[in-house]
Amino acid sequence: MSATVTAPLSLYHLLDPEVLADPYPLYHRLRTESPVHWDPFLHAWVVTRYADVVTVLHRFSAARTPTPEQLAAIGLESLTPIAAVMVRQMLFLDAPAHTRIRGLASQAFTPRRVERLRQHIQEITDSLLDGVVERGRLEVMEDVAAPLPAIVTAEMLGVPTADHPRLKAWSADFAEMLGNFQHNPDRAAGVLRSTEDMIDYFRAAIREQQAHPRDGLVGALLRAEVDGDRFTEDEVIANCIVTMVGGQETTTNLIGNGVLTLLRHPDQLERLRREPGLITSAVEELLRYESPSQHTARLAPEDTVLGDKLIRKRQAVIAVMAAGNRDPERFPDPDRLDLARPDNRHLAFGWAAHFCFGAPLARLEGQIVLSTLLRRLTDLRLEPQPLVWRTNLGLRGLTALPVAFRPSPGGTPAA
Repeated sequence: MSATVTAPLSLYHLLDPEVLADPYPLYHRLRTESPVHWDPFLHAWVVTRYADVVTVLHRFSAARTPTPEQLAAIGLESLTPIAAVMVRQMLFLDAPAHTRIRGLASQAFTPRRVERLRQHIQEITDSLLDGVVERGRLEVMEDVAAPLPAIVTAEMLGVPTADHPRLKAWSADFAEMLGNFQHNPDRAAGVLRSTEDMIDYFRAAIREQQAHPRDGLVGALLRAEVDGDRFTEDEVIANCIVTMVGGQETTTNLIGNGVLTLLRHPDQLERLRREPGLITSAVEELLRYESPSQHTARLAPEDTVLGDKLIRKRQAVIAVMAAGNRDPERFPDPDRLDLARPDNRHLAFGWAAHFCFGAPLARLEGQIVLSTLLRRLTDLRLEPQPLVWRTNLGLRGLTALPVAFRPSPGGTPAA
């Protein structure tokens, strides 16, 4: 970490595996030395204070995806299919287009629909643990954190749950476009292939829904209507893709980061084991402390002064939610994990109009998985091997998390 202390301030240091493993000293330095910072390496402003991050998420433009025409103008025609999907996703739209799509989609993704999944999520979690509990070893990412949200997402979409390995692989590929600020030509072909495969998959799912209607997001988006306005087929496909990717990546990383954080804070782990009623508050603190989504980009809608710096219209601004979540001006003693932390309005799911659509589902899955692990497994401990963080710089997660344990004597599946 010492190399970056004297190096020029830049989020580009996240490409260093040591910084990626612990980015918070870099965020602290940015927040204290240059909270609204022009990053010449990324040609973007970097914002790290809580209040400023809120301002950017609330007021700045999300419509930052290049159009197919803009890609063609700079010689990147090959990425046109990706851009054609992203420009229709609510994640990259401003009002009124964003309001229209979110209003239609909200009919399909209600808290009641999520709550109905509670028992089913518990059953899936127990089933996944049943397969490993006797061996005394768990690879958290592979055995639980990846398959659970993939299965649940398939259920939410209304597509066959047997397809969940494909959904997960596509999701990880597409997340490369959402989580990184560097263009990696070596990975572009894989992302393009996955995007085309997803488009074909959801087009076929639409045909199936039209012939044989069933419950799920695909059918709900097809049927959603407000004042006679409905989704186009391309909008259904684009927003199924962004819901699928967001629903999986956020939850997978919440589970993995949450388990690792608890293992690194055994006093808090044991507190949660003793006080299982803390689980709702605990998940919020884990989201704040080790956010699955670290930063996102916006464009200045007009010339704007922020933190005494002039940001010109259409300049890119990277809002670092994970830095805002460690801002001592907002969270007392922010580097301390406190599972009962009060007034914990963190930024892990964004803010305002673009607040994460799948937040209720991610929270529910995180609560169920962590509660179940602590109930069914005891003497949880990290296996002695180096941790490797995914090279997706904006979506923070581990490639693997092997742990050992003993089955709890009374740790049977939930009734």
